[in-house]
Amino acid sequence: MHELSVAQNIIEIVEENARKLKLKIISEVEIDVGTISGVVPENLEFAMDVAMKDTILENAKIKMNIIKAKAKCLKCANEFEIEEMYSLCPKCNRFEFEIINGKELKVKSIKAE
Repeated sequence: MHELSVAQNIIEIVEENARKLKLKIISEVEIDVGTISGVVPENLEFAMDVAMKDTILENAKIKMNIIKAKAKCLKCANEFEIEEMYSLCPKCNRFEFEIINGKELKVKSIKAE
């Protein structure tokens, strides 16, 4: 489960920022997770619960924003949601597109007391 290493990286990012800002207790961490980021949100949530123990995030609320994957067809310029990387444009049935969003995996905000 690579979500545990992702959770540990998130905690390191938050702790590093907390040190810089001299924060002692983190009350909330907001995370953006794209549907094609390669991370399963439920697994990340479980991994965060485990990894946060004995850290300044121990009692923090984790808010996860799920970002639906969206692409733009390079042939007809149609924008459409995609479920996976191997999707066809629903308008022209071409496989040539650029990902607009949905690959995100980032700490969006940190709230402290």
